[in-house]
Amino acid sequence: MSTSKNVHVVGTGTIGEPLIGLLTAFTGPLGIEEVTFHKRTPLVTDRSKVVNLTKRGAKLCVDRSAAQGFRDLGMNPSYETMEALERAAVVIDCTPSGVGAQNKTEFYEKFASNTLGFIAQGSEFGFGKMYARGINDRALTRGEDQFIQVVSCNTHNISVLVDNVALQDGDPENLLEGRFVCMRRANDISQDGSFVPSPQVGKHKDSRFGTHHARDAWHLFNTLGYDLNLFSSAVKLNSQYMHLIYFDIRVKRATSVPEILERFRANDRVSLTEKISANSVFSFGRDYGHYGRILNQTVVAVPTLAVRNGTEVVGYCFTPQDGNSILSSVAAATWFLHPDSYEEKIQCLKPYFFDEV
Repeated sequence: MSTSKNVHVVGTGTIGEPLIGLLTAFTGPLGIEEVTFHKRTPLVTDRSKVVNLTKRGAKLCVDRSAAQGFRDLGMNPSYETMEALERAAVVIDCTPSGVGAQNKTEFYEKFASNTLGFIAQGSEFGFGKMYARGINDRALTRGEDQFIQVVSCNTHNISVLVDNVALQDGDPENLLEGRFVCMRRANDISQDGSFVPSPQVGKHKDSRFGTHHARDAWHLFNTLGYDLNLFSSAVKLNSQYMHLIYFDIRVKRATSVPEILERFRANDRVSLTEKISANSVFSFGRDYGHYGRILNQTVVAVPTLAVRNGTEVVGYCFTPQDGNSILSSVAAATWFLHPDSYEEKIQCLKPYFFDEV
């Protein structure tokens, strides 16, 4: 088993790049010795990103066959892929959908005896125990949970809504039903492809849950022994700003808007806003977030919040995409490294949580 406190990030996309930047900025408070990152393909268009990540202290790792290609473009690797995996105490996979599961079989399981833990992102269903910071921390078991899947950004949002609206008394029976419409941005502003010219509706591939968002939220809460009635739909919008969610949560015990707002305000992973446009919320994150990311799990639009007949809570919220997944990735990595003190160590990220946006 590795005795280092090194964290290795695989992938430099919309989650990987800001995650590497955050880890390098907080190595001391988080108790990390070294941050390394793997990039597969040498591209001149990515050179500025790679160079600036290394300037911040992260060490570039590449496949042996690609090493000279990186050097030819002015990017100097510190380690080869296998060496980086051998040195790592924690590996965080941020690769595109399906690659993380493939990497688990091809690489990670071979290093299991030498590594404290492996973390993958929301697309890698079945990678390991599902996790969202603050939702199911108590379900993590030392010595047992070596593979963790951080749920997707919209699943984070759904889960924190359900937790605060329906489960604050610790009684899952209080939730009668949760329905969610995930209105997804077309792509990230950093991406050139996959944009859609008009709204594009998604299929309900799962007869019980609709889309993977509710399915994954169910599995997340199931780690606590809960069997929740959740259903989600998805539509992709022709916007690059933020995901939005319309939520409709029915509960047994009567509640009110002031009571729901009080619960939201008491949770530092929930941000409130009087803004009603995705661009204005996105702009705030760009100006004040770390790498432009808000680390809260949801931003609830207060003007849209309503309670119907005392037991049906409806409203809209914005999803801090990447940010909430980054928070859970850092929390899980720190749990692997410092299981007895991770709660205290991750408090260094509090400046990037906002009570109000």
